[in-house]
Amino acid sequence: MWGAVAVAAAVSAGAVVVVRTADSSGAGADAKAAGPVATHVRSTALHADGAGGVSLSRPDTEPFSMLRLSWDDPSAQVRGAVTARTRLAGSQKWSPWLTLEADDGGGEDTPRKGMRGATGAAWFGPSDGVEIKVAAGGTLPAGLRLDVVDPGVSAPRGMEAAAYAVAGESPDPTDVPADPSTSEPTPAETTEPSVTASESVTESPAAPTATATATTASPSAGASSTAPTAPTASASATAGPPSTVPQPPVVSRAEWQADESLNTEAPEYGTTIKAVFVHHTAQTNTYSCADSPAIVRGLRAMHLNQGWKDIGYNFVVDKCGTIFEGRKGGIDRPVIGAQAEGFNTNTTGIAVIGTYTDVDAPVAAKAAIARLAAWKLGQYGVDPLGKVTLTAGKANGKFALGQSADFNRISGHRDAYATECPGTVLYNQLPTVRTWAAGPVAGLAVKSLTGATLSGSTYLTKGAVTVNWAATTPASLITKYEVLVDGKSVVSKTGTATSAAVTLAVGSHTVQVRATHQSGKTATTPAVAVTAETTPPVFATKPALSLRTGTVDTAAVPVTLAWKATDTAGLKEVRLTTPAAKTYGPTVTSAALTAKSGAATAFALTAQDLAGNTAAASASVTPVIVQETSAVKTGTWTSKTSTSYLGGGSLSSSTKNASLSWTFTGRSVSWIVSRAATSGQADVYVDGAKAATVDLKSTTTAYRSAIWTKNWSAAGKHTVKIVVTATSGRPTVTTDGIVYLK
Repeated sequence: MWGAVAVAAAVSAGAVVVVRTADSSGAGADAKAAGPVATHVRSTALHADGAGGVSLSRPDTEPFSMLRLSWDDPSAQVRGAVTARTRLAGSQKWSPWLTLEADDGGGEDTPRKGMRGATGAAWFGPSDGVEIKVAAGGTLPAGLRLDVVDPGVSAPRGMEAAAYAVAGESPDPTDVPADPSTSEPTPAETTEPSVTASESVTESPAAPTATATATTASPSAGASSTAPTAPTASASATAGPPSTVPQPPVVSRAEWQADESLNTEAPEYGTTIKAVFVHHTAQTNTYSCADSPAIVRGLRAMHLNQGWKDIGYNFVVDKCGTIFEGRKGGIDRPVIGAQAEGFNTNTTGIAVIGTYTDVDAPVAAKAAIARLAAWKLGQYGVDPLGKVTLTAGKANGKFALGQSADFNRISGHRDAYATECPGTVLYNQLPTVRTWAAGPVAGLAVKSLTGATLSGSTYLTKGAVTVNWAATTPASLITKYEVLVDGKSVVSKTGTATSAAVTLAVGSHTVQVRATHQSGKTATTPAVAVTAETTPPVFATKPALSLRTGTVDTAAVPVTLAWKATDTAGLKEVRLTTPAAKTYGPTVTSAALTAKSGAATAFALTAQDLAGNTAAASASVTPVIVQETSAVKTGTWTSKTSTSYLGGGSLSSSTKNASLSWTFTGRSVSWIVSRAATSGQADVYVDGAKAATVDLKSTTTAYRSAIWTKNWSAAGKHTVKIVVTATSGRPTVTTDGIVYLK
């Protein structure tokens, strides 16, 4: 019977954790540990079933949040698929089944007593039941067991908010897992949690509170000398070399509440940092970033339980971009981790919480990797875009002991070990991460100029503009932006800015945006041509009104408003502001409008050029309707009444040469008629001279129709006379009077 083995890692807080030490017979004694956060691993021995696989169902167990499968021989592997699910604490609902990833290849380069093989750890969140299955796939490794860990509650919210703020990204909303199965598991025999007799649990110190303090990075040419305010990380007795870029904010081990009493061995150091290996871990993307400290504690507990001296990764990054200090020894020192077996010395491991095989890591996480990698490599003058030859210090299944190979300075874990880590999608994004880390700022472009109008390839403005830009490099890696006018910097903005206001003198200019990367490298956009001018448009033809054809009502007499506006820089539009609001294009010179009879109506226009300069002009008009009853009549006319006529009545005649005449003083006139299919023709005389013959015939009946108009350049006294021609078969003419502009 395999013995169940566990390490109890108490990492904090006020609670008493009872851990039972057991031998293969199940006998054991209680041990107590107090500390800031109760983090402990519990293990259950697993046995092959009749089909050569393994299954365990424990519907009721002490709370836990993370699990994995482990076994005695760290060089062995589980050949069959390993799947697990958990019952969400207090819900009686089960999570979907999850396939546990194979070991990602982390491990100490120097063999240690008690080291074990394991799958990757998976985070499920608070759970109180578990089921696990190992498919038959050959001989199972000895000492197979299920390890679960309860890493305690999340870190204080204050620290979390500070970390988000300095990362320059908002935390991702908490994702909701898919509906879990509600089926009940089958109870099975379980094994008591245990620890090895050689391991001891000691009282832990009280947890320090999470605070945000200023961290100062070493100054360098072209880079800011002070890093953003952030939680401070553990400092080593001997500080590491200064970096060419500012240090990003890092949540220290004390702040994520690591119990330092659990591994008292001194850290081991290399001499430099030649490369960075990127990992993914914890096999979940649906976690809340508030749980990130607990996930880091869980990972550390699992690594200690696996026989490693500490958490394997040098740094852990969550999807919100918060960076956590990993293996102890000082974040600014070349600490040897257990993250890339065979290549742990003189490299740094950065693990992103999540699974990025099929989905990409959030921008905030990738930006944090870039900042952290640039800082660590910058301590040793290493270009993040470069390559390096590394030599394996241990055979790891992909490289033999002493074998050399070329690596990118920022590589994926799969480059050094036969693993899928850090997931295909994230791995394919590493070229982008390298570019972000090395600089200069990528994707920089002027997007638009607010307060200016683009005409061809030149913007036109009165002088005040807002320059809007964008870049693909995350803001957290950008020191500042500058707006350049004619090559000279006129305004400076922080790396989070996307716009700036400038005022240009009259004349032609070039405008650019220059971005300074945290490395000191600069990128500048192509020049944008901008002309500032203050000359307003001109109304070459002042606004004027005339009558037009259409249906006449006392409240709406059809009129035409005409104008012509010009501008040396280019006319943008002409706007009618009263009596209604309408906008016309630069080539439009007239508009069909209406005016109220018997009242003066003002029509106001504003012309605007492409630079934003304006000019105003207006015209006023009073339409006057003269009823047919006011005309001088000859011949026979018959009165007709209907609400369809102006004033309720009209005159109609079929008598040849019957006439009506009106005398008025004005500058525009329209004759108003009723029309039908039987309507005839009439001659129109103006001031005694024949002006037109008008046919009133219409396939549809129309009332109050202004059928004929006449305009003069100035107001004067005029007489309009209409004479019935008595058209054969349709001699009738019906008139409603005239309308003229006073």
